[in-house]
Order: sequence, then structure tokens, then C-alpha cells
Amino acid sequence: MPHPPPARRPDLDVDPAVVGRRVRALREERGISLSALARLAGVGKATLSGLEHGTRNPTLETLWAVTAQLGVPLTAVLAEPSDEPTVHGVAVSATLLEVFTDTDATYELYRMRVAPGPGQLSPAHQAGVTEHLTVFAGVLRAGPADAPLIASAGGHLRWVSDVPHTYAAVGDEEVAASLLLRYPRR
Repeated sequence: MPHPPPARRPDLDVDPAVVGRRVRALREERGISLSALARLAGVGKATLSGLEHGTRNPTLETLWAVTAQLGVPLTAVLAEPSDEPTVHGVAVSATLLEVFTDTDATYELYRMRVAPGPGQLSPAHQAGVTEHLTVFAGVLRAGPADAPLIASAGGHLRWVSDVPHTYAAVGDEEVAASLLLRYPRR
């Protein structure tokens, strides 16, 4: 039986030094040690140290795990929205289009593509974060890892994403979608 190709490491089209400085500043503002944040986020201390020093390319999964523990949206450590940073995962490519803030929450709006093939498992966000996906082309299976939902073109999915969750194209067609994340204020 042939083995699947190795998964491509997710990466970000952002300056690792800028991301690292932002992660470190947020960690220090909260009085959290490097070791404690690494343990809470489920990442290696060396990985987090390398990220903070800008010597490691940050991955989508690592940044979501770290920002969840810091209680901030992913965009808090990325470039300004006008730069349209793009995150690439094993199956997902998402371009940040806009960040909206109101008194109760911060919203991030992404243009998203999900490639056919193996899906992507994403770590839990902080408590209360919700995801809203609208599918424009293809068929998408997404949502909580233990109970994913399915939507085709024109469909919408919504779930609380403070649990591990997945994204996968169903079939051979790439999925085009929009993703809106809502981060409640702490």
C-alpha cells in the first residue's frame, strides 16, 4: 500500500522577527514565563523561544495554540490587515482581509481555500471563539474534530472552535470559502 506524501509544514507569509516580537511582548505583558506559555500551548520551549527570537518560521498551528493561551486573536501577532497576510496549512490557505473590533468581540475575516486531499486539524482557540464559514465553491467538511459538518457551495457552517477542529475538501475540487472568526473580549 503506498504511503501518502509527507504533509507540508504550514507556514506564514509574514516576517518571523515581527511575529516573534509581538508574541514576546504579549507574553511579557501578561507576566507569563516562556516555559509556562510553552506548556499551556502544548509546544516545545525551544520552539517558542525560536519563534520569539524570529529564528523559526511560525506555523499556523503553533500561533493559534500560543495566541489562544494569550487570549488574543491570531491577528494580534500578524502584520496589519492592509498587508493581507496569508497563512498556509497542510490543506488550508487563508488570507486575512479585515479585522473588526467592537465592544464585545474582535472579528477576523479571511478568504480561504482548502485543497483536496488530506484535511487539516487545527488546535482549539480560546474559550468562546466561534467560526463562521460560507462556501462559494466545492464541498467542505469542517467543524469540531469529533463532529464535523458539511456544506456545499452557498452553504454556511458555524461552530464554537474552542475545541480541536478540522477542514477538508470533500472530493477532488478545491474549496473556496470565507471564514469569519469571532473572539469574545476577556
